[in-house]
Amino acid sequence: MHDLSHLPVEVRPDRTLRVKIIDACGLACSFCHNEGTPVAADNAHRPDRFTGGPGRSGRVSIYLNTNGADFLPTRIDADADFALALAAVRGALPTSEVHFTGGEPTLHPDLPALIAIARRLGLTVGITSNGEAGASVLPAAAAAGLDRINLSVFGTTPDELAAVQGPRLASLKLAERKLAALDATIDAAIAHGVRVSANIVVPGHDHVDRVLRIIERHSRSLVVRMLVSLQDGSASLAAMQAVVDHVGAVPIRRVVTAGTSDQRVRYRLPDGRTLYVKSIRPVRLPETCTGCRFDNGRDCQEGYYGVRMYRAAGGPFMVGVCIQRMDLCMSLGEFVMSQRCREVAVFRDDEAARLTGMRASMP
Repeated sequence: MHDLSHLPVEVRPDRTLRVKIIDACGLACSFCHNEGTPVAADNAHRPDRFTGGPGRSGRVSIYLNTNGADFLPTRIDADADFALALAAVRGALPTSEVHFTGGEPTLHPDLPALIAIARRLGLTVGITSNGEAGASVLPAAAAAGLDRINLSVFGTTPDELAAVQGPRLASLKLAERKLAALDATIDAAIAHGVRVSANIVVPGHDHVDRVLRIIERHSRSLVVRMLVSLQDGSASLAAMQAVVDHVGAVPIRRVVTAGTSDQRVRYRLPDGRTLYVKSIRPVRLPETCTGCRFDNGRDCQEGYYGVRMYRAAGGPFMVGVCIQRMDLCMSLGEFVMSQRCREVAVFRDDEAARLTGMRASMP
């Protein structure tokens, strides 16, 4: 990417907890990390060694073969246990937002109830979704207090969507139905006052035309965000720059989430629309990441991205800090009492102070 060091910087402290509420998903994207966990449907009968797939579902979990995951994820119920788990995290680690992920959150039968629990605790709620069931779920979800939905968008044509699916789901008819569901989800979100953004993973230059079509189709009604492909690194960054150059976008501002690897640049298109380019900062937890086998300048793809919560099948809530090191996960009870929890809290505050100080010292 071009030099953006001259841009004004907005620093946002990390106060978000990501919660994997369901593992089920109706797509089989070839680049899915599935929040670091096994695909439950393909691994229910593999007690000794989980596989990253693809199995019968056609889905993958790209880091599973090396990340040391030792539990299967299960659906999180909208009950008192979940409310207590959220309250425990919030009590141990300042938290203002919960972000529901999957699998596919709109397939959760009690999504509005989960949202209502989080809202009663004073948390803002967002979800990341492919939109496959959003039209039927979003009216109730919005009424329960859903603030925003980040939609994963893979193309504007059935061919484009099918091209990033595993062989079992690479059907043009299925892709056509999924795209129609996505459009219906966008319409429902806008109609019910839920903020919408479109997230586009850009693996390389051969995806540039696809991304340009997505921007043209969707950026008039929602905010489009290009995301770096964790597996493709520099090729992905170069492809995103090619898109920016083609549309004549002008960089306006850098937005940095203090305490995580998340950063993005806000661009203005010639007609005034907004485009974001999201990439990864080389952020590491000062204690936990020291000596990690992946911290070698090549293999740590996500960096430290924040805290994630899961429910283990037949077990407790689990908390993790890295999808490439699921062996670092610990039970919720262990986490809230751990040095790692304190490390995260201190690191977030220290980074916020450091980055804010840097911004203040700029001319």
